[in-house]
This record gives sequence, C-alpha cells and structure tokens, in this order.
Amino acid sequence: MSAQPALAAPVDTVAPVDTIETRDTTAEQAARRSLLTALFDAHEERLYRLARRLTRGPHDAHDLVQDTFFKAARSWRSIPAGAASEEAWLVRVLVNIRRDQWRKAAVRARSAVTLRAEAATYPSTLESSLITKRAVWAALDVLHPRRRAIVVMHEIEGLSRAAIASCLGINIVTVSWHLSMARRELKPLLQSHMGDVR
Repeated sequence: MSAQPALAAPVDTVAPVDTIETRDTTAEQAARRSLLTALFDAHEERLYRLARRLTRGPHDAHDLVQDTFFKAARSWRSIPAGAASEEAWLVRVLVNIRRDQWRKAAVRARSAVTLRAEAATYPSTLESSLITKRAVWAALDVLHPRRRAIVVMHEIEGLSRAAIASCLGINIVTVSWHLSMARRELKPLLQSHMGDVR
C-alpha cells in the first residue's frame, strides 16, 4: 500500500529533482507548470489529430504527443508567446520527432535488408559479419555522444557534412573535425576486426 501513493503521486512532488536539474526557482517552476498546463489544454487535441495522421495507431499517436510535450517541458523557455506561435512551435517539434522516428525505421530497414542480403550471398561468413558489426557498434559506443551521432549520421545514414552541420546547429568544420577525431579513436579499436583501417 505504501508503493501505490508513490506511483500515483502528482508531478508536483518531483519539484526537488527539477530544482536540482534546472536550478529553477519556485516561481519559475510555477510559471513552467502553468505554461505547460495551458499549452496542453490549448493544443493537445490538434497535436493528437496530426499525430494520428502521421502514425499507424492511436498508441503511437499518444506517444508522439507525449514526446512533444516532454520536449516542451525541457525547453519551456524557448516556446514563443501567442497561441499561433505556440502551436507552430509544437507542430514543428512533433514533426521533427516523427521525422527522426522515420529515419531510425529506415536505417533499421536498410540494415535488415543488408543483413538478409549478406546472409544469402555469404552464408559461410554470416557469423564473422555479425561479429564485425558488433565490434563496430561497441567501438562507436566508446565515442563521445555528439561525435558518435555525427559518425552515424555521416557513415551509416549517408548525410552530407553540410546536412549534419545544419541539423546539429554547428559549423561544417566542426563536423569534419569530429569525423577526423572519431576515425582516429576508432582505428585502434577496429584494427583487430577489420585489418588495415584507414
């Protein structure tokens, strides 16, 4: 019975965690709570209708709307004032989240096709292929998250340096630097699996 109130506790009871993470004052927390409540009341139905059209089912649509409001809660100070501006900002966030989901699904689909093709073409090397793929992903996990994201976007998703720079809001030179540093970091980790890595 003591566990049940903890599960059903209102969001307001986690204010100390918010205070630690964002250093918000009590007044800022109240303002954020008020803004998010007003945003949800004003725009949730519209966002759900849009999410329903972008997803396969109601559960996915609810998850998408929830992710949108979670992003709004994390970036509440960047939400523009005015109903039309708020709605445009929320729609943009929802569409960006959904686009990221589509990209991930496309990468998974391409990877699955590649794995199936490799298995059909080279059945004797399937095990070595899987070992190599695991080694590559383990090596990528060692990289700093931003650097790993840049490498994945460039090498796996095939995005140009300019597209990555635009997406992450950084210079093309910074993207090139991260790619260069990542290659340096990955080379010793992958040499035993890949032979001579450039």
